[in-house]
Amino acid sequence: MLSASHTVLLALALNNAAPEGDADASGSVSLGTEGVSGDADAKANDPNKRKDTPWIRRWAPERNMVELGVYGGVMFPHPRLELFEPNDALPDQGFKPLASLAPEVGGRIGYYPLRFLGLEAEGSWLPTETDAGNPVNMWVARGHLVAQIARWSVTPFAVAGASGLAVASDADAVGNDIDLGFHFGGGVKFFFTRRFMMRLDVRDTMTARRGLGQGVVHSPEVLLGFGLALNRKKAEPQPEIDLDRDDDGILDADDKCIDVPGVPEYEGCPIPDTDGDGILDPDDKCVDVPGVPEFDGCPTPDTDGDGILDPDDKCVDVPGVPEYDGCPIPDTDGDGILDPDDKCVNEPETVNQYEDDDGCPDKVPEKVKQFTGVIEGIYFDTAKATIKKKSRAKLDKAIEVLKEFPKTRIEISGHTDDVGNDDYNMNLSAERAKSVKQYMVDKGIDASRIETRGAGELEPRESNKTKKGRAKNRRIEFKLLK
Repeated sequence: MLSASHTVLLALALNNAAPEGDADASGSVSLGTEGVSGDADAKANDPNKRKDTPWIRRWAPERNMVELGVYGGVMFPHPRLELFEPNDALPDQGFKPLASLAPEVGGRIGYYPLRFLGLEAEGSWLPTETDAGNPVNMWVARGHLVAQIARWSVTPFAVAGASGLAVASDADAVGNDIDLGFHFGGGVKFFFTRRFMMRLDVRDTMTARRGLGQGVVHSPEVLLGFGLALNRKKAEPQPEIDLDRDDDGILDADDKCIDVPGVPEYEGCPIPDTDGDGILDPDDKCVDVPGVPEFDGCPTPDTDGDGILDPDDKCVDVPGVPEYDGCPIPDTDGDGILDPDDKCVNEPETVNQYEDDDGCPDKVPEKVKQFTGVIEGIYFDTAKATIKKKSRAKLDKAIEVLKEFPKTRIEISGHTDDVGNDDYNMNLSAERAKSVKQYMVDKGIDASRIETRGAGELEPRESNKTKKGRAKNRRIEFKLLK
């Protein structure tokens, strides 16, 4: 077992060690090749550069360090551990198994002539008892080699060495005895600062088994300790040097951007471009908004807000459309119908309720004129909206005209005299207008071309004081709509 632990130690040593050669200022050995010590290790152990080194490498072990520490933990004594004072007068010669768990406290001192290899001595006290409850004091003295991977502030290690285990107790317990043992194990150290450290060990102690020639037993241990790391190299005073890391002519002490070349006006920082448009702030009239050089760093304007930028807009101050290069859609003849919809661009529309949406001058056809205004020859039953048969010839003629001129729209209004209640007359006139519309719709005229209105007695043609006047006032009128 001892030879196996020596093999572990040798492997760890080879993993972290360098062949004997020239040592650098921090105590690491250089082979002249990358991957063994390297620049990173040298920097981590250079006292003058530790403040610039990440913590994980800052407090790696160094040559000639001394470690002082205290620890506490537990041992798990094997039930066949042969640690007692033989007495032939007692049953089983006085052997009694110890309790399965023994608390442990102690101290250690270590010296590390090399970063990766050191020697340690330890002493422990383990107050315990036999499984029968008799108090027993165990003592352990150890000496061992420590091999460690000394690259980081967190340092894995392995130990192997010889132990002396002793008990001191009354005769009715286990008496007094001391045995030789061997131990091995591993753990990790945490170097938090230049001096303060913490350490965790897990070990196995091998000692003689109860009974002549019965081999060895294993008693595991877990230890947690704290200590001091002494004899690290101290920083040597360095001459103050005026540095200009970014070579911009502004010394680092006065340079707010020591890693980026800058200018004095901005205290060693580059001239800013706040909006990232490639135009530096001193030349940018719109520092916070990306722009273009043609407009001194401001965005290309759109003065009239029509979505067409000024350089492409022929009417900068008037909203327009792309089809007319940013100018409004024209109305050449000024008739209110824009040129794309105007069939007579250079002649204004004649507004006469007849085809007023084509943009051309026109006259109302004579046939259509005949059916505007008062339509004579339309009669209704007295006090009803029922159209008399003798009205059909007039209405059929009007239907022929509407079919001949399909774009024509009309309003049909009904009128009464003043005989009777005002509301009654208003309702009767509206119903008569609707009856005329329905007659036309039934004959094939689209209902959307006709609107109706009841005027009642409110729009008389003549006086209602005479029978003739009242007859004139009872009528149907057609009016062209746009």
